[in-house]
Amino acid sequence: MRESALAALDDLEDEYAALDAVVAGLDAAAWDTPTPADGWAVRDQIFHLGFSEELATTALVDADAFAELLADLLSRLDDLEREFVIRARAAHPDALLQCWRAARSSTVRALRAHDPRVRVPWVTGTMSPASFATARLMETWAHGQDVVDALGITRVPTRRLRHIADLGVRTRAFSFTVRGLPVPEAPVFVRLDAPDGDTWTWGPDDAADRVLGPALDFCLVVTRRRHPADTRLVAEGRAAAAWLSVAQAFAGPPTPGRAPGQFPVPAR
Repeated sequence: MRESALAALDDLEDEYAALDAVVAGLDAAAWDTPTPADGWAVRDQIFHLGFSEELATTALVDADAFAELLADLLSRLDDLEREFVIRARAAHPDALLQCWRAARSSTVRALRAHDPRVRVPWVTGTMSPASFATARLMETWAHGQDVVDALGITRVPTRRLRHIADLGVRTRAFSFTVRGLPVPEAPVFVRLDAPDGDTWTWGPDDAADRVLGPALDFCLVVTRRRHPADTRLVAEGRAAAAWLSVAQAFAGPPTPGRAPGQFPVPAR
């Protein structure tokens, strides 16, 4: 794999380990704690991640099998979430954890063996192996946020957020089109304060439309784990504000996200 893909993969493994450390020591009752995702408990989040990693491995090792599996899943999308919850509730927490561990290990092995020149099929199209690793990191972090929110845990943000923020910027147009909305033509400059004191930027720095604030807040918004009003992000200009209202860095149909006021910004 190329250096960029290897760096993303190393960070992906670190993200897996960080969430694993949160759930590995939970008692049985904690696995049934409701999360902010309506109808999902902690156990459902980990089941979902395990299933997603199994799907990811299939995409990496057998594109034709992935296409067939995806077509089947999309054909029964309405019943799929209910089926997943039933399966997750029937499993022992230890089994859920072991299944997720095994599935994510398979994803890592498949990514390390994947030809960097061959794009990987996924729900919304194909992507490079590096982008695929980034997407796995983003999904792990986002569902991990649901878990820590449910358990009342505050995670220390890391530089791994750089991958999620970059994905959030690159999916700006998708965030509108998946909702059937026109993409604003105005460019948007993004400047984020990184966890280590660095500054990350995207877009033309002379753009009238701007998104400014903490990288953590931006990542929470583009993964739809926080409403923009419950963050310290500043949107200057109509195009910037419109983007934050629909921002969605993950594949699939549009989701409503969190309601305003669900997670108020803590007082300084």
